[in-house]
Amino acid sequence: MSTDLPARIRSISYGGGVQSTALLVLAAQDRIDFRTFLMANVGDDSENPGTLAYLETYAKPFAAKHGIELVVLDRVMVRSGEVRTLHGQLTKPDSRSLAIPVRMSNGAPGTRSCTVDFKIKVIGRELKRRGATKEAPATIGIGISLDEIHRANNRRCEPHEEIVYPLLELGLRRIDCARIIRDAGLPVPPKSSCWFCPFHRPETWHDMRRRQPELFEKSCQLEELLNARRDALGKDHVYLTRFGRPLREAIPDGVDLLPGFDEADGSCDSGWCMT
Repeated sequence: MSTDLPARIRSISYGGGVQSTALLVLAAQDRIDFRTFLMANVGDDSENPGTLAYLETYAKPFAAKHGIELVVLDRVMVRSGEVRTLHGQLTKPDSRSLAIPVRMSNGAPGTRSCTVDFKIKVIGRELKRRGATKEAPATIGIGISLDEIHRANNRRCEPHEEIVYPLLELGLRRIDCARIIRDAGLPVPPKSSCWFCPFHRPETWHDMRRRQPELFEKSCQLEELLNARRDALGKDHVYLTRFGRPLREAIPDGVDLLPGFDEADGSCDSGWCMT
């Protein structure tokens, strides 16, 4: 009688950005032992449009060509079967949700649940569906590179998962990831994130206002909607930047950023986002 244990599930959390796309290339080259990539989609109305375009045009065809399973997962409510998006949750009539890490009026970041609800739990549910258990956890690879090692956090996972960091094991930086992608004949993808993420650097907002004015306007409108609701509740305003004033004023039109202005506003420290 065979005592062989079933092979444990191995998957990459694919964010659609530079690091996780480099992992896709490394998997195709058999340099890392992963053949499944799971992407938790926060919503077609929420993801960076450039990320979604890259996914369809380059990532999916590349994965299929090399026999890699690349699956896009929505957040589906268990009872109703409704597909929920992050932007839809924020803008739902009468919603009081502040799931994103907005800046409070004192400049401090607010609490957030977006990463847990729309990334960690979505992938965790799929891994459990595929057979992962606490006794036989799935291995989930996160695309954190050496220059972002401070984001590595093994605590942000489900009980039936074990997190590993293939790029750290290979000693690769973000610049190395871009080179790996180019050498494979692929263009380098844009940085992955929600287009309205409060963790954007000021320069990211500045570029959006200059190059994607309609998306910048939608971000301003979202901030205004959240604050209209705050007004109705008698609460202080919140902002999408650390500057304590509306996005339209914080990121002026047609003004170049001053040296030192583009300091990081923070980052998603779990590594499940922006990879």
